[in-house]
Amino acid sequence: MPRPRVNGSSSIRSSALSTRTGASGRSGSRGQTRRRFGGGLVEIAPIVQADPATAVMSAGEVPESKRYCAKCGTPVGRSRGDRPGRTSGFCATCGESFNFTPKLVKGDLVAGQYEVAGPLAHGGLGWIYLAVDKNVSDRWVVLKGLLNSGDEDALAAAVAERRFLAEVEHPNIVKIYNFVEHDGAGYIVMEYVGGKSLKDLLKAASVPLPVDQALAYVLEIMPAFGYLHDRGLIFCDFKPDNVIQSGDQMRLIDLGGVVHIDDHESALYGTIGYQAPEMATAGPSIASDLYTIGRTLAVLTTDFRGYQSTFKESLPDRQSFDVYVRHEAFYRLVDRATSADPADRFVDAAEMTDQMLGVLRQVLAAGGEARPAPSKLFTGELRTDPQSDGVRWQDLPTPMIDLGDAAAAFLASVTVTDPAEVLTLLGKAPHYTLEVRLRELRAHIDLGARTGRFDEAATFRTLLAESAGADWRVAWFDGLLALATGDHVRARDRFDAVWSVLPGELAPQLALGFTAELAGDRDAALTHYDVVSRTDPAYTTAAAGLARCRLAAGDRAGAVEAYNRVPGTSSAYSGSQVGAIRALVRPHPSARVDVDALTTAAQLIERLTVEAAQLAALRAELLEQALGTLTTGVKVPVAVLGRTGSGTAGERDVRFALEAAYREMARAAHGPEKIRLVDQANAARPRTRT
Repeated sequence: MPRPRVNGSSSIRSSALSTRTGASGRSGSRGQTRRRFGGGLVEIAPIVQADPATAVMSAGEVPESKRYCAKCGTPVGRSRGDRPGRTSGFCATCGESFNFTPKLVKGDLVAGQYEVAGPLAHGGLGWIYLAVDKNVSDRWVVLKGLLNSGDEDALAAAVAERRFLAEVEHPNIVKIYNFVEHDGAGYIVMEYVGGKSLKDLLKAASVPLPVDQALAYVLEIMPAFGYLHDRGLIFCDFKPDNVIQSGDQMRLIDLGGVVHIDDHESALYGTIGYQAPEMATAGPSIASDLYTIGRTLAVLTTDFRGYQSTFKESLPDRQSFDVYVRHEAFYRLVDRATSADPADRFVDAAEMTDQMLGVLRQVLAAGGEARPAPSKLFTGELRTDPQSDGVRWQDLPTPMIDLGDAAAAFLASVTVTDPAEVLTLLGKAPHYTLEVRLRELRAHIDLGARTGRFDEAATFRTLLAESAGADWRVAWFDGLLALATGDHVRARDRFDAVWSVLPGELAPQLALGFTAELAGDRDAALTHYDVVSRTDPAYTTAAAGLARCRLAAGDRAGAVEAYNRVPGTSSAYSGSQVGAIRALVRPHPSARVDVDALTTAAQLIERLTVEAAQLAALRAELLEQALGTLTTGVKVPVAVLGRTGSGTAGERDVRFALEAAYREMARAAHGPEKIRLVDQANAARPRTRT
């Protein structure tokens, strides 16, 4: 049994930030059909459709454990002692009648058109039947009936469906063909969608689904939610039972609980463990639908025992499941989607889709498959000196301008980089919007870095937080200011809060890596840097940070692997290769230089394209180590001299090569530095007999 989250313990949701800005409008719905699921990232085997007749239940019975009163939810029809439970009767709590016996049997002709083949399943609104449409090429259809004719709420729900469901038309939503009556009962005639539900797939697997597959499945039906929400419709009862994989497509199949967002009269249908806690009081909303999606992801990916009891309105502690420990971004995604406060959940299906895709990319990268994509919310890293290998908060990405902001066009024209000039130009902004104020805060931080005084930036930050403190971008710049002033505790808190609301973004994780490294928390820095650089190698500062942390721990090979993540097309590539060479040759208290490392470094030097003086400096570092190795009695391969072939290099050969390297460096130097290098060359030259 997973552990409940203890009040007062560290929580993923470190603060209630909001993404409810115009920036959310940049997220687009993805409605096209793909051969691969999850934005084309995950290959899923198609489901071969079986003979529909085989889907019919052999006996139309509802298990006693699933018999509940449709009105009050009390268990009904249960056995007592040796007496079996009744399939029909009245609820002892509210007096509502119940009848779990199918009204239709094989061979019944409904509305003179639909010949019943038998029951398929029993749902919240009653029995669902398979039938043949005798008027349209004997096509298979589904008849969805009421729980029983005396249920006024169920009848009202059916009438509501009759009003608007016929207009619902989306490739990921089952089609509604007709509305008919038979023997005083109403039925919805729907398209038959053969395949397997996510519940079937989960049951067949007998273990939780891999995170990448679960995300891919759910991502395929997110456009359907966007479609419904754009039309003011709320699905209400999403769960693994209600989505089917048919061939290579995912389909929502049960529209029985769909209501208009402003409908406060119709009965609401949901499922314990999936339904949002506010549904009973506040009614359905986009946020309540997104809650059901988050709960579905949790059920699909973990052995979530107690999700309909102990944890029916909460998540277990992150440490309860290995999948949450391995993929913290995924946990944060589910955590935000299932927040108790609807205002803390994702803004809409499009925003949640973007964050799900970002998390999916991180999950795939953890398995060795990097599938990067540009962020819609952050710029790339702002690394101005690709050769620099240190931690600079100025290198972090920055939030992109909200194109819906009234001053967006003006801000795009502000191209100067001097912070004092930026502040002067911002004073002429035609509209003093939040985006202008955010840009001002960044300029004050940059100015403080130049002068060493951050008083103005701190004051401006405080004023901005008072009016827009819930905006995640304010938290981002607050974290940046804290990082610039060395307040690592506050920086971590602010960047962590941003990551909680944007779990699919890499920028806050990179910022957390910077913060952890500067604070001396090497393990945390390693984790963040590894995720970021694996997911998107274009974040070269993450690779450099990972290399630094690994080298500090004595892991030379790991440091080289990190540097090698930098793409060959990056402006930081040559700098990363220089870093790899130095990681191999420079002494370290817990990592002794060996001849294999020296050989590898020599090979890297030969392939490196940099200025002759820098290349000579790297050779000098390598050869100094080789010379030191020789003095210990260890043989050095001739490869360290940049030569091909086998054999070893003698001290005389190494000294001549070292002398040449220092003289090459001296040719590019001037003044005292030139003299120093010439002296080193003379000292390195092997002694000759006279």
